[in-house]
Amino acid sequence: MINWARVNELKEEIGEEDFTEVAEMFLEEVEEVIDRLRTAPKPELYEQDMHFLKSSSLNLGFEALSSLCCERERLAAGGNPSAVELGPVFETYSASKEVFASR
Repeated sequence: MINWARVNELKEEIGEEDFTEVAEMFLEEVEEVIDRLRTAPKPELYEQDMHFLKSSSLNLGFEALSSLCCERERLAAGGNPSAVELGPVFETYSASKEVFASR
């Protein structure tokens, strides 16, 4: 679910203090997109939203979420945004966030 090697690599690259700031910023930005997708989903923006979530998640080691968003980005890019299931994205984000926070 979480690529801890990536997390540790990022910590080493930027330092513990900056890592905390980056992680907080990541969670805030992802929460904004997740909240918007929950409350006011716009299928025409799914490709863009999934790309953002995929990239951001990969940078911070949220591997399962990144993979899931990659699949949904491809579906949306293929012209069928209605086939994009958001529930698994929400569930995987919540589970990943919980695992990340517990360590």
